[in-house]
Amino acid sequence: MQLTAPATRQTTARDADGMAVAAFILGLVGLLVLNVFLGPIAIALASTALWRGTTRKGRAYLGLGLGIADLLVLVAFMQADNTVSWSF
Repeated sequence: MQLTAPATRQTTARDADGMAVAAFILGLVGLLVLNVFLGPIAIALASTALWRGTTRKGRAYLGLGLGIADLLVLVAFMQADNTVSWSF
């Protein structure tokens, strides 16, 4: 007995598109808050979306770039404060 519909190419692409958008949003928000958590999540979601063949490749690449930028911002603020975290 199958409780869910079988995965088709259309649902897989739609899921990948959602991951690309989520990666972009999390990467953007991560520039301001919780970049130690949101940066790696954005990188993972963008990579998975690209691997699954999203139709929104630009969003996925932006999410990937913003995720990397999140981690670079974290490192820059950690170096400036000489601490393991940063605050305003």
